[in-house]
Amino acid sequence: MQQSDFEPISRISVPSLDAILGKPFPVLDDGFVRLVDYMGSDEAIVQAARTSYGKGTKKVSEDRGLIRYLMRHRHSTPFEMCEVKFHIRVPMDTWRQWIRHRMANVNEYSTRYSVAIDSAQTTDPGRWRVQSVGNRQGSDGYLDLDKGNHLTEKEKELQSLANSVYQERLDLGVAREQARKDLPLSTYTEAYWKIDLHNLLHFLALRMDDHAQLEIRLFAKTIGEEIVSKWVPNAWEAFLDYRVRSLSLTQYDKDIIAAINRSGKEEAKKLAIQFGLLDESGTTSKKSRERDELELKLSDLGFAIPW
Repeated sequence: MQQSDFEPISRISVPSLDAILGKPFPVLDDGFVRLVDYMGSDEAIVQAARTSYGKGTKKVSEDRGLIRYLMRHRHSTPFEMCEVKFHIRVPMDTWRQWIRHRMANVNEYSTRYSVAIDSAQTTDPGRWRVQSVGNRQGSDGYLDLDKGNHLTEKEKELQSLANSVYQERLDLGVAREQARKDLPLSTYTEAYWKIDLHNLLHFLALRMDDHAQLEIRLFAKTIGEEIVSKWVPNAWEAFLDYRVRSLSLTQYDKDIIAAINRSGKEEAKKLAIQFGLLDESGTTSKKSRERDELELKLSDLGFAIPW
């Protein structure tokens, strides 16, 4: 092939994203997310998807439909053609959850080589969450202000003491890698985090969910609403429609909903007993997380709970 046979290539640019490059979006009391760099756009997703059958169709009006098709049918590789790099500041306990998402390139601020960031997440007196009774890894409501004020004062004392001890160790010549060992998990860390769009959307689907811990949920929503929505608006719209706001029905769910439509509550109740969602007498005395989730789906779809 001759050089003239190749079309010139220009870097895809998204003006709405260029406008926020380097801008810190605040999260929590001293955290932030900011966009460092990006590659690709909605156009890149479409381009990658059409590569498998040549040039194909090129109508702009069809791009949105194709992206929605790809998202709906969980095609992943076209979304992997887009990448984004963030600079984040996040409390260490939240970072522990974040770093579990392994499909990313990460470079974190090192307290072995550098002095720890002199900042720790604090808690307002009215924001101390109560442990959920039904969910061991969740919270439900808040402590009253009297208890909250007491805990916030204790938090200040603890963080101040930890920072003072850390600084004393450094001043006495203790190695940074050892001096840091008693820093609280509320201490902020910073990292560069680069990830492709497919894996980023998986991260957001999990961490924007109401069941995710509040702190990481705030970071995820900031990334999604302030950055991804501007970067790939068609992919973001499809993601909200097919992943965030959609319902996933199990075989049990489908059978029980079909029974409600076909014969009413009694048949649905019999199936629920058969599936082990209710006890043998048809009551909800036995715990069943699967039944709880089904009831939420039924309510969301406008069905009355049949038992």
